[in-house]
Amino acid sequence: MDRPVHRVVNLIEDSDLRILNMSVAAARALLLDPRPDALLDVHGSFALAARDGETVLMARSLDRPMRYFLAKETEGPMLVIGERIDDLKRVLDEHGYGHQFHPSYTRMVPAHHVTALRLIGCPDPTPDHRRFFAPPRATMPTDLDAIGDGYVAALHQEVTEWLAR
Repeated sequence: MDRPVHRVVNLIEDSDLRILNMSVAAARALLLDPRPDALLDVHGSFALAARDGETVLMARSLDRPMRYFLAKETEGPMLVIGERIDDLKRVLDEHGYGHQFHPSYTRMVPAHHVTALRLIGCPDPTPDHRRFFAPPRATMPTDLDAIGDGYVAALHQEVTEWLAR
């Protein structure tokens, strides 16, 4: 019988996130929004996790690693979320579940996707991935100067926002 995730251990500290335009709590609320593209409103660098009943949602920007591992507990699965495989292993050792660990059992949250884990069993969860950043293809002009101008303008906007923080 599959059981809901009993416990979530998130090793990614809120203070390590670099969200430029809102609080981490506000970004986490957008993660819970049923529309995946709501996360497009989050500017900066993030690796977020939130729980909504029996569902755990995770999302990350391209520059942030985010891995997870499910360990079996009597009460139900324990989900450990972190940036590095060795951090996941350390926490599992600390909780007495190191014997369950193998690096190949860890999963990476894909960038620009909301990953949802629902009523899942161990050892291999079946996540649902919904893409929140899907720019259309072939929309740029063929003029390289125009492409360069657009790139520099976007870079300027990002750097300005980052410096204003």
